[in-house]
Amino acid sequence: MSQSYRNLIAWQKAMRLVTEIYEATRTFPRDELYGLTSQLRRAAVSVPSNIAEGQARFSRREFHHFLSIARGSLVEIETQIQIAENLCYLRAAARSRLLAEAAELGRVLNGLIASVKQSA
Repeated sequence: MSQSYRNLIAWQKAMRLVTEIYEATRTFPRDELYGLTSQLRRAAVSVPSNIAEGQARFSRREFHHFLSIARGSLVEIETQIQIAENLCYLRAAARSRLLAEAAELGRVLNGLIASVKQSA
């Protein structure tokens, strides 16, 4: 676990997703600032934050725990993206793009979780 979290592909993809989420939520209604906008942004920030924090821990078991939290936040993002489309805050194309990025991140994150779990 000597490599930096910045070198992890999962962290890099999560950081890109955060940027995409922030850009997409800029157009959400102002009355959602403390609702769905805030919730979606916080969940997005949680993913790379937990990957980084977990990698900085002293054991594989702790790293696995934080990766599991990141995975939970990712599923939260996917749900909130769908809610945003249902409320007409996102167009179908934006939803599809964000969900595709989230799915790719999920695959990478699942691989990292499996790798960490196997070596724990």
